[in-house]
This record gives sequence, structure tokens and C-alpha cells, in this order.
Amino acid sequence: MGKVFVTDRELRFGDCDISGTAYFPSYLNLLNGVNEEYWAHIGYPWHEIIWKERWGTPTVHLTCDFSIPSLFGQTLTFELRVVRVGRSSVTLKHEISCKGEKRWNSTQVLAASDLDKHTSVAWPDAVKATLDDWLVTDEDA
Repeated sequence: MGKVFVTDRELRFGDCDISGTAYFPSYLNLLNGVNEEYWAHIGYPWHEIIWKERWGTPTVHLTCDFSIPSLFGQTLTFELRVVRVGRSSVTLKHEISCKGEKRWNSTQVLAASDLDKHTSVAWPDAVKATLDDWLVTDEDA
């Protein structure tokens, strides 16, 4: 059975428009920060894989659905689930809520990429094994 990575982010002034409503590009920046935190949590911090190992995890596909607006000062809970692991890609499902109320969700595909050749590469064996360990079943997703 897979795992769920959970972390919180407070909406700051700069994340919101003049009405105090979260601005969707800021949501994507927050999502990127959650991804960075997840990769560090599983043992592959971006500053090491990018600078030392010369591979990265760019987004190659992203969909988002927004349910209810979020406001300046609210704390959002991000739940990240690995729902598919391929040879060189991983599909993540993100559920974002505030105090248990769904705010938005996203499905994101990341690809393992050689940063010098700008091509996709197979996951290193240890990374693939780690991602497989986080894989959730359809029932868990």
C-alpha cells in the first residue's frame, strides 16, 4: 500500500489578488514548493539531484480544477499521492483543502530529465524503487 505526503502552506499576501483571493499562478508556485519538499522527504533533494547528479523532474503535463476560492491568511493542506510510475515519468495527484474543505486538485506528470542533454531518462533504480514504494492503488487514491 502506498503512502500520502501531507504538508501545509499558509496563503501569504503575495499569493493573493487585491481582493485577498488566492491567485492561481501562486497556487502553482505553492504546488512546486510542495513537490520540492516531497522529493527532499524521499531522499532526493532538488539541490543535490540538479547540481550534483544533473537530472531533474520537470512537469510535462498538468491539470487543475478549482472548487472554492481560498483567502489570504488561510492555511491549505496539500496531499500528494503517487498514482503511476513509468520508466521515466511519475503521475502525482494533489488534493488541496482548508480545514477539511476541498479547495482544488491537480494531476501532474513529472519526467526524469537529463539536464545537460535535455532529454528524458529512465529513473535511477533507487529512485524508481522509492517511487514504487509510494504508489497508491485506485482504492487508496
